[in-house]
Amino acid sequence: MNICVIDVGTSSIRSAVTDGHRVICFRQRRTPPDMPEPGLVEFDADEMAGVILQTATEVIEEVGGVDAVAVTNQRGSAAVWDRQTGEPVGPALGWQDLRTVGECLMWQAEGLRLVPNESATKLVWLLEQHDPHRTRDLCFGTVDTWAVWCLSQGASHVVDPSNAAMSGMLAEDGSDWSEEIVERLGVPRSCLPEIVDSTGVVGAATALPGSPPIAGIIGDQQSSLIGQRCVLPGQAKLTFGTGAFLDVCTGADRPIADKRSDRGTFPIVAWQEGGALVWGVEAMMIAAGSNISWLIDDVGLLADASESTDMAGSVADAGGVVYVPALFGLGTPHWDFGARGALFGITGGTTAAHIVRAVLEGVAQRAADLVEAAEADSGYRLERLRVDGGMSQNPVFIQILADTLGRAVELCPVPEGTALGAAVLAGRALGQWSSWQEVADSWSPRAVVEPGGTADRERWRDAVQRASRWYPELSDIGL
Repeated sequence: MNICVIDVGTSSIRSAVTDGHRVICFRQRRTPPDMPEPGLVEFDADEMAGVILQTATEVIEEVGGVDAVAVTNQRGSAAVWDRQTGEPVGPALGWQDLRTVGECLMWQAEGLRLVPNESATKLVWLLEQHDPHRTRDLCFGTVDTWAVWCLSQGASHVVDPSNAAMSGMLAEDGSDWSEEIVERLGVPRSCLPEIVDSTGVVGAATALPGSPPIAGIIGDQQSSLIGQRCVLPGQAKLTFGTGAFLDVCTGADRPIADKRSDRGTFPIVAWQEGGALVWGVEAMMIAAGSNISWLIDDVGLLADASESTDMAGSVADAGGVVYVPALFGLGTPHWDFGARGALFGITGGTTAAHIVRAVLEGVAQRAADLVEAAEADSGYRLERLRVDGGMSQNPVFIQILADTLGRAVELCPVPEGTALGAAVLAGRALGQWSSWQEVADSWSPRAVVEPGGTADRERWRDAVQRASRWYPELSDIGL
C-alpha cells in the first residue's frame, strides 16, 4: 500500500511516497520562515499551499498513483483565511513567534495558562488585526488544517487532536474545544475546525492526481513517535529538527499534569483512533538544528550542515568551550523565554572547530535535560532512545549524544520518521495494520550507537544558569 505523506516542517516541505517501512519517492523544497524583526516568525500560507501541491503532485505522478494521502506538520503555528475565497488574511504566524508574549503574561495573571508556542494567542492576534469586530466569515487552522483545506479544495475544515492540543484551546480531556477558553479569548466558535480522528478518511485530495482519500492527520512529533514504532507505553523517541522533541508514549491514561509540570514536560495527545485518545509526555528544546543554521547563515563558520561533521570530528573535545543553545530561549525543564545563547570558556587557542563541537555538545546536553525531565514525569526509565531528524545524520553528534545520555541510541531507518508515522495512520484507516502490537514489532533501526564516554553535567548546569534570564521581562512568562 503506497501512501503519499506531506510533511510540512518549519523550514522545508517534504512529500514522500512510502509503504510505512521505506521511502519510495521523495521531494523537498526549502521554505524558511520570514523573520522581519527579532522574535517574529511568519510564513506565507499561499506559498506553503503551492509547494505542498507541487511536491505531492510530483511524487504521485512519479509512482503512477497512491492509495491515500496523509499530512504531518509543524504544530503551534496559526493561519487565518477567508472561508469564501480561501485567501489568507495575512501572514501566518510560526510556532516560534514571540509577539504575543505580553498577551500570555496577561492571561496567566488572570488564571489562563497560555504560552507563545501555542497557537491560541496567535489566532487572537490575527483576528484583532484582520477582524476586530468579528464580523467576517474566517477560518482558523494549524498547518494540518490549512494543508487539508487546500488538498480538498475547501471541502474539509478539520484538525486532529494532536494538533488541536497544541493550540491551548482543547478541553482538558481532549474531547473537543474548550468552550470556556474559546469564549474568554473572544474566538468565534464558527472559525474553529472540526476535530477528527488522526487515522480515518476525512475527505478526498481533489487537488492531487487521482483524488486519493485523505486518511491520516498528525502533528510532526507524534508522527515521528509512531514512525519510530514507539506505540506502546514507555517507548520514547528524540527528534532533532529545527527544535528538538522527546516524546514518550504513555497509553490510554492521561498524564496527571494539566499543562506543564514542575519538571517542564507537558501532556500531549499522541493520536486518536475511533474516538479513543492515546496520550504521551513531551519535553521540548526550542532550538536544535537552528543552531547549525546559525553557524552557517549568520556566523559563517560552516558552508553547509554536512561540514559540521568533519569540523567537529577534527578535535577530540571542545577545548573547554561550553555553548548554551538558547537562541529563542530555553524549553524543558527551564521554560525561560528570556534566556539567550551563550559561549563560555573561549581562550586564545579556541578554534572554529572547538566552537562547532561545542554547539553539538550543547544540543546533546539539552537532550539529556529533556530525558531527565521526561523520566521523572512519565515514571518510565528510558533505557534506549530512538532518534531521527536532520542532526541524526551527523555521526559525530550521535556519538556525543550517546556519551552525554549514557545510553544506547537507535537510529531511525529513514532520516525523518514523520513520513513513516503518518503512513502508518493512513494504512490503519485502510486496513493495512491489524494491531498496534504489529506496528511495534516492525521496528528495525538502521544502526545502534553505544555510549563510549561521559559528559560534564555540572559544568553544563552552571553554564545554563549564567545564560538564564538575560531578558528578565521575557523570562517572567514561564509557567
